[in-house]
Amino acid sequence: MSLQRRSALSRRVVPAVLGTLSVLSLLSALPAAAQPVRRDHRPAAPPPRQVTAAEARTDARLRSLRDRPAALREFFRQLPKGGDLHNHLSGAVSTEYLIELAAEDGLCVDTATLTAVTPPCGAGTRPAADARTDRAFHDALVRAWSMQDFPPDESGHDHFFDTFGRFGEVTWRHRGKLLAEVADTVVRNNQSYLETMVTPASDGAKKLAAEVGWDDDLAALHRRLVAGGRLDKLVAEARKEADDGDAEFRATERCGTPQARPGCGLTVRWISQASRGSAPERVFTQLALGLRLAEADPRFVAVNLVQPEDADTSLRDYGLQMRMVGYLRTQYPKAHVTLHAGELWPGLVKPQDLKFHIRQAVDVARTERVGHGVDLVHEDDWRRTARTMADRQVAVEVPFSSNAQILGVKGADHPFSTYRRYGVPVVLATDDPGVSRIDISHEYQYAAATYGLRYPELKDLARASLEYGFLPGASLWQGNPTAKGYQPVPACRAEHPGLPVRGAACRHLLADSAKARLEWHQEAAFAVFERTHRS
Repeated sequence: MSLQRRSALSRRVVPAVLGTLSVLSLLSALPAAAQPVRRDHRPAAPPPRQVTAAEARTDARLRSLRDRPAALREFFRQLPKGGDLHNHLSGAVSTEYLIELAAEDGLCVDTATLTAVTPPCGAGTRPAADARTDRAFHDALVRAWSMQDFPPDESGHDHFFDTFGRFGEVTWRHRGKLLAEVADTVVRNNQSYLETMVTPASDGAKKLAAEVGWDDDLAALHRRLVAGGRLDKLVAEARKEADDGDAEFRATERCGTPQARPGCGLTVRWISQASRGSAPERVFTQLALGLRLAEADPRFVAVNLVQPEDADTSLRDYGLQMRMVGYLRTQYPKAHVTLHAGELWPGLVKPQDLKFHIRQAVDVARTERVGHGVDLVHEDDWRRTARTMADRQVAVEVPFSSNAQILGVKGADHPFSTYRRYGVPVVLATDDPGVSRIDISHEYQYAAATYGLRYPELKDLARASLEYGFLPGASLWQGNPTAKGYQPVPACRAEHPGLPVRGAACRHLLADSAKARLEWHQEAAFAVFERTHRS
């Protein structure tokens, strides 16, 4: 029985007064309050960001819409938003679609817990298909399988994570169909890239971990995993799963036909999940599989640890798991790592558990991105951690809605502004938009309203979502764009997005680099957006 079958992996908008922005005004990437102070040894503030005339007009258009909710929502939907780098596939699908899939597969629902179970539908269950005609039953499933109608003044931590177990029997069966529904939503929200998390070869990894057992000598444990080609067999199994999912996705989206759906054009990469609440040998096996897979198959790019960070096993084994990742990075240097870290808050865990999670993810596991990172300022020597993240360009993935729903953290309590003051790259993400009942446009609109962001700042957040993605190839941007601003590399500096590329050097870069190519396409999309949304 697969991991998803047994227990699926666990784990708001106010008006803003935007200041006048003239054509000649300068927009600093850091707020004035965050200018470097000598005692903190913060990174030097980046040079002022010159605002173009087109950006100024678009910002004026944005400010003119603040009392027109429908038009404001459409502005943010049309805003080119790059990629979503923190997304769990099973939690990204709309709840209504999950209910329909459950009906199609003939699944049943336990009437006491509203959990999807396998047929036949015996006592205490009813067919999921009943939700097609029984509106009350349908609405009850939506509430049980998502955050719909959850009281906004209560902590949603347990309800949020419990949803995955309730619909888990649905999600493991149809990776391709799930991706198709999510991809169409991503494209409708004007994004071009998606990194989404799945659990590859779950059954095989569980069996191999049981065979190998645990050894605190990680090098010896790794040798046992790879001996006799056992780990490579898991890689082959995972690639076959991906092939089957790709085929189902293409069939569902009707790719290659005149009736092709929008998602066919989306660039998608997979991140392999490891279940941090599992036994150490299983966590290590899943991590090793994910990293080996990322080096063998370009569809896979990275690993991540999932499930609640505040659970007993997750807390007990946190340091060990960081050591696992750190060791495996030496064995698979071409693969990437992004880690849920700091998805904690005072009152959720003991004070001592708030002191080190982000720091160890950065220093021990040497993660390239941090997911959530909410408890930053509660950690020991957090300023040093923030400076390290800025220096290494370790991005933080920020899903505002799930942070509010799970932890109750929002507005001024959220470290979003702190990360930006310290020069840490920030990318907006959705986490589990199906469960949260939001989309990426909502997250951008929330950021703009809550933190008073202007259009050029939103534009640079969208740029960051591609810059810090794990697509291969050189960047369109020179140096550290978070610190120095988004300046094109010399090869493309004389080119104009949206017009044919004239220079051979720029054409060569765009031909050879998937990352630069998507970034160039986004710049062209910005040019169109700014022509459309003039004051």
